[in-house]
This record gives sequence, structure tokens and C-alpha cells, in this order.
Amino acid sequence: MSSSTILVDDLTALRQRRSMKWDSHPDDVRPLWVAEMDCLLAEPVRHALAGAVDRGDVGYAHRSGRTTAAYVDAFTGFARRLWGWAPDPKQVVLMPDVMQGAVHALGVLTGPGVPIVVTPPVYPPFFHHLAIDLGRRIVDVPLLRDPDGGYRLDLDGIDAAFAAGAGGMLLCNPHNPTGTVFTAAELAGLARIAAGRGARVVADEIHAPLVLGDRPFTPYLTVDPAAIAVHSGSKAFNLAGLKAALAVAGAEAAAELARVPDEVSVGAGLLGVLAGEAAYRDGDEWLGRLLLELRANQELLGSLLAEQLPEARWARPDATFLAWLDLRELDLGPDPAAAVLDRTRVALSPGPDFGAGGEGFARLNLATGPTLLAEAVTRLAGLVSAAPR
Repeated sequence: MSSSTILVDDLTALRQRRSMKWDSHPDDVRPLWVAEMDCLLAEPVRHALAGAVDRGDVGYAHRSGRTTAAYVDAFTGFARRLWGWAPDPKQVVLMPDVMQGAVHALGVLTGPGVPIVVTPPVYPPFFHHLAIDLGRRIVDVPLLRDPDGGYRLDLDGIDAAFAAGAGGMLLCNPHNPTGTVFTAAELAGLARIAAGRGARVVADEIHAPLVLGDRPFTPYLTVDPAAIAVHSGSKAFNLAGLKAALAVAGAEAAAELARVPDEVSVGAGLLGVLAGEAAYRDGDEWLGRLLLELRANQELLGSLLAEQLPEARWARPDATFLAWLDLRELDLGPDPAAAVLDRTRVALSPGPDFGAGGEGFARLNLATGPTLLAEAVTRLAGLVSAAPR
């Protein structure tokens, strides 16, 4: 594999991209918002996709076919290597993406109309898909914030929500946008509470391969056999547009997951299945190099903010390529991302979109070239000098 960097630091090259991140703003805007990485593809993934295109192999994915079985086998091997976890391949179902996987998993684990717990500030599509696609009332149990700026689950609040009638929970771990990796003890506590209240948990673990700190990722199914977890290479290997996720059932949820209709799996793309197989089977070296570059960008971001914009508070996350910026000291209102875009031409994700606890915050995507990241922070620093008097 080439020794060149994975994160792309060439603005001209990036402007040729046609994905959402680079297609949503004028050229004078630096897009650090949606969770796409500015990176090169892993060579095994590029080779798998090029081969499929050369063959004209762009038909349907088959939930029970040999190709999907190879994808599942590659994922289970990846899980053993990274986390010491051995999912049963017979308890894995192909899904179009992680969000659809979570919705369908909650649909088979909980009865119609049963309220669902979420832990804001959290990934904005949770709110839409749970309310609109699943037709459920959402119960907010906000994360607790520690004095050092870190976050943790409010287990007492979750227990109270279950006692009051919520029958399910959509867990985000590693957490988006805070980057928190919940401890094994927290997750075991959640599993005990859910079992005691007869509630069911679905874990969105899409960012699990992107642990950057010292706290290890604990697969939720290792503490709760009645749960379902959803995985995809879309964040770790930058495959979001290819659409192929995997829902993994614990031993006590396998029969329920199997009830998800075959028609759901048809929404997955064959190219996503092939790319995911290649990434999980042969992408470890690439992923290791990416993690080094993301850690370096975390260091760079922290030092630049301290030097140029100390008013922006930031707790270095355990995982993900995201930074949850507390911009309340800048007095930019509940949605500082709007003022940031207007005054600095840097696009961030608006904090209020993430629900309770998002006011005055914005999410920054640091998965870009270091020169481009440094330029964006310099622009952000202009917030202070450009503030109206």
C-alpha cells in the first residue's frame, strides 16, 4: 500500500467531488459539516468497486446469497480482530443503511406505539425516522455532562423513562456528536435496567472502528443478548453513498430480527456489499493509518483552538472524526453555525439539530487535510474580530 496520506489536503481535487458535502455550498465555503471524510478510498475497496464496474456487475444485492454471506463473514472476522467479539453469522441481516436497520430493528423488538428513548444531543435523523418512519413518541433522556466537558449516560433517567412506559431505546455508541465511547460498566448498567423493565435496546455502532482515545469500544451485544446492533463501514471507510449495513442480533433477539421482511434488504446496494466485504476483510492497514491521521488532526484542532479561538470549548472525544464545539461564550445565539457560515464561510452542523443540549453548540468534521483544517480554524478565529460592536 502507498505511504501517501489518506486524508486529502488538495482543495482543487476536493472541489471535483459531487457528494453532499461538496455539493451543498458555494466554492468560497469550507465544508466541515456532514459526516463524510475527505479521504482516498482504501485500495482493497477501490479494487473491488473497479472490478464490479469492469464486469458490469451492478445488479441487486441478495440477502441470502453467497455474496452477502461473504460480507457477513468479513464483518465477523473484523469484529473478532478489533473487539474480541464473535457475532454469529446466522444472526446477521443485510440492511440498506444503519438508520433503516435501527428503525426496522426497533419495529420488531417493540410493539406498535411504544415510546423510544434517545440520548440527546444526538444524531439528528434519529428524531425524524423514529417519529415519521416508525410513528413513535420520542422520550429524551439527555446525556449527563461531567465537569471536564465529557458526557455519560443518565442511567437513572433511562430507568425512569422505562418505568414510565418507554419500551425501547436507540443507543448511539460511539456517540454522535460528542464522540463519547460509553464504558463497559455503563453499558452493563443499561442492559440490567432494560432487562429489569422489559425494554429492548438497539445500538447504532457505526463509529465503532474509529476509536481514537484510550477507552476501548465495548460491543453492546456482549452485555445484552436481547438487543440488536447495527454496523456499517460507511463512516470508518467512507462508504456512505454505497448503502449496505448489517443488523446483528443477540441470541435472544435472533428470531425477532429474522422477521424483518426480505424486501427491506433489497434496499441495500450490491456495490455497498462488495465494498464492505473488501473493507472489513482487507482494510485493517488502511484503517490503522487513517486513525493516526485523525489523531493528528485532533491534536492540531485542539492546539489551534487554544491559540486562536480559546472562547470555543471542546472536550477531545474518545472516537469519531467529529468535534462537538461549545461556542456559547461567543454569544452567537442558539444556532452558532448560522453565524459561523455567514461571517467566516465555514459550514458546520447546527447544534440545535441534535436536540436538547445542542443550543450554542456546533459540530465540526475534522476528517480533512491538515492545511484545510488549519485554514478553517483561522477563519473561525475571525468570529471574535468580526463580532458586531
